[in-house]
Amino acid sequence: MHKFRQAFERLLEGVSLLLIVLLALVVIVGVLFRKVGMPLVWYDEVASILLAWLTYYGSCLAALRQAHIGFPKFVLSVGPEFRWPLLLIREVIVVGFFALAAWAGWRVVMVLDGFYMVSLPWVPRQFTESVIPLSSVLFIMAELLSFAELWRNPARLPAEVEQ
Repeated sequence: MHKFRQAFERLLEGVSLLLIVLLALVVIVGVLFRKVGMPLVWYDEVASILLAWLTYYGSCLAALRQAHIGFPKFVLSVGPEFRWPLLLIREVIVVGFFALAAWAGWRVVMVLDGFYMVSLPWVPRQFTESVIPLSSVLFIMAELLSFAELWRNPARLPAEVEQ
């Protein structure tokens, strides 16, 4: 399980890094072309899609590292006997939400069959919006992996709230 988690983390890091680099390049190229008086018609649409993708995939990486939607101060503010039940409830809610997001995202992708980007008419909208169901599934995997790690090693859960 540990090797799978490491490989999954490296994959999410790689995807996030690639998206950061691509977004930076698109912005730099867009600014340069605008500066010389030849703005790119696809710049705004592509940059906004890359930013959305970075947000979705980056949140999966954050979830894997237990740095997303955790409410740690709240969990740690209750007595030790209530922490595990709270963590279980939180996990059910988060996984349930992202399961619903994956299902709804898949439905959106199916509705977009035959639609294409405005500025790049050869790029299907199904491709650009596939980030929703795909990242939702990846987020669920990240949540379950990080929770399993916490379950196996409860020492990772701090004993008290830091002031």
